[in-house]
Amino acid sequence: MKVQVESQEKNVATLRIELDAAVVDKAIKQAYNKQKKSISIPGFRKGKVPQAMIEKMYGPSIFYEEAANIMIRENYPDAYDECELDIVSSPQVDIVQIEKGQPFIFTAVVATKPEVKLGTYEGIEVTDIDVSVSSEEIDEEINKELKNNSRLVDVTDRPIEQGDTANIDFTGYMDDEPFEGGDGKAFDLEIGSHSFIDNFEDQLVGKNIGDDVDVNVTFPEDYQASNLAGKPAVFKVHINGINGRELPVLDDDFVGDVSEEAETVDEYKAEIEKKLKEKKEAEARQRQEAEIITKIVEGCE
Repeated sequence: MKVQVESQEKNVATLRIELDAAVVDKAIKQAYNKQKKSISIPGFRKGKVPQAMIEKMYGPSIFYEEAANIMIRENYPDAYDECELDIVSSPQVDIVQIEKGQPFIFTAVVATKPEVKLGTYEGIEVTDIDVSVSSEEIDEEINKELKNNSRLVDVTDRPIEQGDTANIDFTGYMDDEPFEGGDGKAFDLEIGSHSFIDNFEDQLVGKNIGDDVDVNVTFPEDYQASNLAGKPAVFKVHINGINGRELPVLDDDFVGDVSEEAETVDEYKAEIEKKLKEKKEAEARQRQEAEIITKIVEGCE
């Protein structure tokens, strides 16, 4: 691992962290192992599709997001120790480069503790931060948990909606010719997951089982296949089926399944409220500490 530190104004530093290509390949393998159970390709049992086959059909970038999360999570603490800075904030991470067979490069912008000589200054007032939790925020967290525990059911009486999973056959064409890796059979695509490029998924919304749809897209300029990068293409899509998500009922039985402490819906809501408030309080303390440091530094200049 290589770590470069660039100091900026107002006690901010940027860490540029570079990991070897071998680390990238290992992380992509980990991402594949984590995601393979949800990938199905005709001719293979679910969860048994080889990594090479998936990458041939969809490109290795299908694993990049999860691989990047793995590498950042596992390597940032070591970079933190190596840089020998007195860091007082969570990092603001930006990915510079991720590509199979190439080094992984990301930056982390952090606030550092200033070295100051304190003079005489008056009392410091900091911004009062609201840490209350609204009922809407509680409901949002509950809805996330309900969705995480939902199940797919067959839909036959309506067209595709956002959040559905459409089972599709597709073939990609460029200049009226099919291109390699641009086809698939009986593929389950979650609408709104942005698994496919551009606005591919949006163009399936409102379509019905049995429909044939021409989906027009433009590949990104930085697409890994250079022969496709920046170019328009048409995918001819046939919709085989639609699955919608059926959410569980929010009752005491559901609470017993997802919570280690709460036994009733009211207790579960109180538990969520407590966790959200603790999170807000921690974030508020961090912002106030940074505000105090900034005001002390400004008073000593």
